Amino acid sequence: MSGKEDDVLRRLTGFRRRCGIAGAAGLLTATAALAQTPAPPSPPPTSPLAIHVGDADLLIGGFMDATVVMRSTGTGNGIATSFGSIPFSRTATGANNPAGNLSETRFSAQNSRLTLQATSTFGSARVKGYLEADFLGNTATNLNVTSNANTLRMRLFWGQYTRGTFEFLAGQSWSLMTPNRQGLSPMPGDIFYGQVVDTNYQSGLIWGREMGFRFIAHPSSRVTAGVALENPQQYVGGAVVLPASFPASEVETGAGAVGSSSGVPNRYPDIIGKIALDPRTGRTHQHIDAAVLIRGYRTYNPATDADHSATGTAGSINVALEPVPNVTLIAMNYFSSGGGRYIANENIPDFIVNADHSMSLVKSWSGIYGAEVTAKKSLLYGYYSVAHADPLTAFDANGTTPIGFGVTGSQSANHIVEEFTAGLTQTFVKDARIGGMQLMLQYSKVRRTPFAVPVNTPATAATNMVYVNVRYILP
Repeated sequence: MSGKEDDVLRRLTGFRRRCGIAGAAGLLTATAALAQTPAPPSPPPTSPLAIHVGDADLLIGGFMDATVVMRSTGTGNGIATSFGSIPFSRTATGANNPAGNLSETRFSAQNSRLTLQATSTFGSARVKGYLEADFLGNTATNLNVTSNANTLRMRLFWGQYTRGTFEFLAGQSWSLMTPNRQGLSPMPGDIFYGQVVDTNYQSGLIWGREMGFRFIAHPSSRVTAGVALENPQQYVGGAVVLPASFPASEVETGAGAVGSSSGVPNRYPDIIGKIALDPRTGRTHQHIDAAVLIRGYRTYNPATDADHSATGTAGSINVALEPVPNVTLIAMNYFSSGGGRYIANENIPDFIVNADHSMSLVKSWSGIYGAEVTAKKSLLYGYYSVAHADPLTAFDANGTTPIGFGVTGSQSANHIVEEFTAGLTQTFVKDARIGGMQLMLQYSKVRRTPFAVPVNTPATAATNMVYVNVRYILP
């Protein structure tokens, strides 16, 4: 090998060595840097039905219910029980009553529910919209014959604006008079209507889902206060005997086309004020709320060209206390003079109409008392509830015909309605990706006692009810 060739070889060898050292150093440096760089965090689990559109997040939800209800009498109510009209075994004339002597069994998917929640921000404000629908709308004529054409119904549809400690809500929501579990939140999970399967919930429960405007203040994380203006409806129901000359269209009688439309001439909106306290102690949560209600009524006597007005009032005190984790004690109390409409499905009136078409307010009260216990995937509950009304009667213009609420011989004017309930909700699956599966069981006994039933008829009417429900919860 020549000297020139030997020199070239030495240069190439040195270059290779230098490149090898630099390459290895670079590789080690890159490897060390990669090792020190934290791995990107795993995205939080989200619902498969969550959608991001523009600046808004949409969450689709709901559940599918397959419900079976068995009753010892034929109430004719479907899966929602009308507590104030449980049939007697005998009619007012003393004859045997088929409805009070025949049991019934019903299958239904009507309580299946669809929800849509939309949330977004606007500057420092938060905006939320919520829609909830089920299939318990107006009953189709062939509902239980061929195709089970259940009708879609709007349960809730509201918009909420929150900025700082102020909150405004408009739309159809649970009435502010309905007891809460958390603050004054309008979300269904923060409302108390029991754990039951019955879609009319509990006898004695104060509730409604109606159009209104709500103004809420959050002075602290534990205190919430608010005022609501809600849709009114002056209610006498089907148990009040009206004067012969009184136009029934002036009041809500609950009797179909007559007096049960939006044409009832209400005086002004129902006004509700409410405050809630939510202290927390360790792992337990306590809730206390109190509410007041003011309602305005009016009637008109065309014969004398006279207007009459009255003001109804009511109040409630409700607690959901957790003495130890997973055990909740419930006490709901409502007292009213002219607020019977809010004791839903009991046929208790707000007032009676006198012979001159003036009004006298009916006094009523209700309560729910019970406990809920959660043990792993099982929820056990038991409630006793009661609705109570005082009689209020008068005489028509002829001076001999009794009118009002609690007229002797009436089977529809209830003095007391009671319900005893026990139930279990067993969760088998609960997963953010695939949803959940539950089995829900409820047993209830409902008993109603009118003021003075006809001769030769029982003093009370009662029914035993068993609900079995399979629920698939959308993820």
